Amino acid sequence: MSKVDLGVNIAGLKLKNPVMTASGTFGFGEEYGEFYDLERLGAVVVKGLTLKPRVGNPPPRTVETPAGMLNSVGLQNPGVDYFLEKELPRLLEKEICVIANISGANVDEYCTIMERLEPSGVAAVELNLSCPNVKEGGIAFGLNPNSVYDVTRRVKECGDKPVIVKLSPNVTDIVEIARAAKEGGGDAVSLINTLLAMEIDIWSRKPVLGNVYGGLSGPAVKPVALRMVHQVAGALDIPVIGIGGILDWQDAVQFLLAGAKAVAIGTANFVNPLAPIEIIEGIEEYARQQGFLAVEDMVGALQQ
Repeated sequence: MSKVDLGVNIAGLKLKNPVMTASGTFGFGEEYGEFYDLERLGAVVVKGLTLKPRVGNPPPRTVETPAGMLNSVGLQNPGVDYFLEKELPRLLEKEICVIANISGANVDEYCTIMERLEPSGVAAVELNLSCPNVKEGGIAFGLNPNSVYDVTRRVKECGDKPVIVKLSPNVTDIVEIARAAKEGGGDAVSLINTLLAMEIDIWSRKPVLGNVYGGLSGPAVKPVALRMVHQVAGALDIPVIGIGGILDWQDAVQFLLAGAKAVAIGTANFVNPLAPIEIIEGIEEYARQQGFLAVEDMVGALQQ
């Protein structure tokens, strides 16, 4: 039986397979390490990091929906310095490919975090551009192509690590935003982040989430994510990482066929901690059955 080459190359970053975790759903990997060896993953994208520790939004922070969940955690995290001192060494001891997701209130904060990560063992940096830009009236960086271009360009100037730009779906033209990320020097894009949504308690007549609005993730967003990945992969020549409602290997294969070079598993981790491993195995078996010698041969193999 021929062996399938599961390796993929994301802007010079060589992954053993195309399956990674989505930031914010995997913490720093410690809890999930009790279920399987994290080295089996293509990469671990850690919980979003800010310059200083953040306590996050007021509770309730999560609520289940009929086809997914809403979250309004508010980037609670211990800060980049704690991560570098306490969490990263533990991950690197296990030879895990670590990607750091970073957030800032302004461009300078993004750059400062990048500078602190540059000499570390982090393999790449993912920019979370769904954060409010305090200098632009609180509008999220990722909603404006000029802001996307500016923060990407500035961060690229602060280090040599590959920069992945995580895109918000809450825009009119996702290709325009992705193009701005590429023109700013982004090495790859990941999409999608969560869709802005809300839930109401009809008995109290109040929003369920303490912060009123939250991000919708899970199966409900998969068709939207799949469409956006297909559009961006067809328009640009930089790698695309597909995210959004991937619960099993069939979902993952759809993203690969649509043009994603890798996928990130998010909400599925809460439902089935073994989902990433099952997805890796499922992709390999599908490739073997379909006669693909390498996963990269599947990328963009959608027939139209």
